[in-house]
Amino acid sequence: MKMPVSLPRLKGFRYPRSVIAYAVWAYYRFALSTADAEDLLAERGVIVSREAIRLWVNRFGHHFAGCLRRNRKTPNDKWHLDEVVFAIRGEKFWLWRAVDG
Repeated sequence: MKMPVSLPRLKGFRYPRSVIAYAVWAYYRFALSTADAEDLLAERGVIVSREAIRLWVNRFGHHFAGCLRRNRKTPNDKWHLDEVVFAIRGEKFWLWRAVDG
């Protein structure tokens, strides 16, 4: 799991930096709701309210979203066309897909 390395200052928060970072990262990376993020943390033994996650997302979300966008792979100038021919009940079908090279 690749999370942003630097976080804004977290002085005065009840939970450790790693819990806050994971909750906000998962919220943005997988487009979760606060309830889903709460359930995800509960499965790992961390009991957090939805309101706490919402506050973390509001406070640190912009930073995380920027880091995720910056780390996203950009498409190249070269694309390859992949073609597959297969038969279903004797009838031929062609399947094409573009692959970023």
